[in-house]
Amino acid sequence: MTIAYPFATSEPVNQQIYRLLRQEIVDCTIRPGTLLSEKEISTRFNVSRQPVREAFIKLSETGLVQILPQRGTFVMKISAKRVSDGRFIREAVEIAIIRRAALAVTPEHLMQLKHNLHRQELAASNKRIKEFLELDDEFHRTFTQIVDCPMAWETVETIKATMDRVRFMSLADVSPPESLIEQHYKIYDGLEKRDPDAAETAMKQHLGEMISTVTTISQRNTDWFEADE
Repeated sequence: MTIAYPFATSEPVNQQIYRLLRQEIVDCTIRPGTLLSEKEISTRFNVSRQPVREAFIKLSETGLVQILPQRGTFVMKISAKRVSDGRFIREAVEIAIIRRAALAVTPEHLMQLKHNLHRQELAASNKRIKEFLELDDEFHRTFTQIVDCPMAWETVETIKATMDRVRFMSLADVSPPESLIEQHYKIYDGLEKRDPDAAETAMKQHLGEMISTVTTISQRNTDWFEADE
């Protein structure tokens, strides 16, 4: 007997399926080259094929899958070029956000960010990688909430999907959570001092690490990366 997946009622089913599949691709549960079957996914979640098809389209827009007519939907290999382009765009958006946030931040925001950092430390010390990544996203999303610009986070979340795959693969030793938390504290310090320049410098250092990370990860996992021209 098929058991209905416990979807939340506050968000469209296709969006929830998209997020679940996105997470499984990002955390390497679903490997590059895997064929995603509409029938199998719809059976898994006990839904019609339509929301699954819509989720596949969204995954395609983020660069995680490729939809080939008459052949199916395949999980794409990681493109170092797409990672680099995504980082460039993300930096432009987040630098603008963090500068505004440094001037708009309130004591309540700082308390929220500090609590998040403490939870990051706890997740890292207990090797809860998925939880750490969720808290990392929450930390960055808070900046857009400070300046009341949710669309900025929606943009970042879309373009960083490929970056997230590399980020997950790097957490073991290339870019461990402890070093990322240290970088997060530098961003926090810039906000606490209400210093846009310091916050920007810390954010650039934080996001710039992705360039060296992707080179190391691609050399270790050549079968997961496509050959960029």
